Amino acid sequence: MLYHLLYPLRNYFFGFNLFGYISFRSATAAILALLISFIIGPMMIRYLRKKQIGEEIRSDGPATHATKAGTPTMGGVIILIAILVPTLLLAKLDNFYTLLIILATVWMGIVGLIDDVLKNIKKKPKGLVAKYKLYGQIGLGLLIGSLIYFNPAFADFRSVTTVPFLKNYEIDFGILYIPMVVFVIAATSNAVNLTDGLDGLAIGLVGISALAWAGIAYVTGRADFSNYLNIIYLPGSGELTIFAAAMIGAALGFLWHNSHPSSIFMGDTGALALGSALGTLAILLRKELLLIIIGGIFVAESLSVIIQVAYYKRTKKRIFLMAPLHHHFELKGIPESKVVIRFWIIGILLALLSLTTFKIR
Repeated sequence: MLYHLLYPLRNYFFGFNLFGYISFRSATAAILALLISFIIGPMMIRYLRKKQIGEEIRSDGPATHATKAGTPTMGGVIILIAILVPTLLLAKLDNFYTLLIILATVWMGIVGLIDDVLKNIKKKPKGLVAKYKLYGQIGLGLLIGSLIYFNPAFADFRSVTTVPFLKNYEIDFGILYIPMVVFVIAATSNAVNLTDGLDGLAIGLVGISALAWAGIAYVTGRADFSNYLNIIYLPGSGELTIFAAAMIGAALGFLWHNSHPSSIFMGDTGALALGSALGTLAILLRKELLLIIIGGIFVAESLSVIIQVAYYKRTKKRIFLMAPLHHHFELKGIPESKVVIRFWIIGILLALLSLTTFKIR
């Protein structure tokens, strides 16, 4: 909005020329998202406490989590506002990439919000039935996959993805591209949701991942950098840098309230929306396979649940003390804050590794 209002006035005041630079708008988006989180966070926490909208703790979870019962939840609303407001103000709103990433975030944010309302306000323990969440993820994946696959602007690379570490090698999914998009969106949104079990864990990892995607979006949207790194050049995709920067600011701002001991939880409103956003960033930038590295912790958390359930059904025994993986380490006696920080460190290493794939080719 501000871009469309102020950038055309650059001939009247040279300062407005700054809005033509993605770097400036991205930095501004990150700062604005951080400030929004700082401002509305305390107000949201007070409101939720007044309405007694708190988290219900699993009876079969770690005993140390019992003290978290009643902690305000649905904090994902803070995150969504902190991401969307800077994006709407600073990104190009006539840009295809901007519109799709906003669609993905809002869509799954609404699905998560319905689940949180049913669970925490309507007091339905299971919240939104799992199959309806899945319908929401599938519907979003089909829509985004179709909008990309059948868009003439993407005719040359509408169904391809690049392969990390390999030069000039791409996988063309053909018509299977749309089902692949559905899988990526469903998998990432569920993975972030599963990871959101310790104070600050998921939001910290989301911020780290967003930082990596911001860098990738920036170079992908520039012909000179993409040519130098020998990656697909996607005109207009640089606008995703602004969204990713807003995610970074929102993550830092929410972490201020969500760090141990947490004052508020993001709930499904935040977890499903953020997971969907990360998956859609990977899809739009043609780096779906790189998502496995950048989101390595999310992948490990999801696999731990899949392995635990499958092994238990087969043998009636457990591989992990508890799944997802972070609970396993908790039950081994490692303090919650130490588990979180160690997972962050691994997340940072994986993000750095992902960036090296552009030169190790």
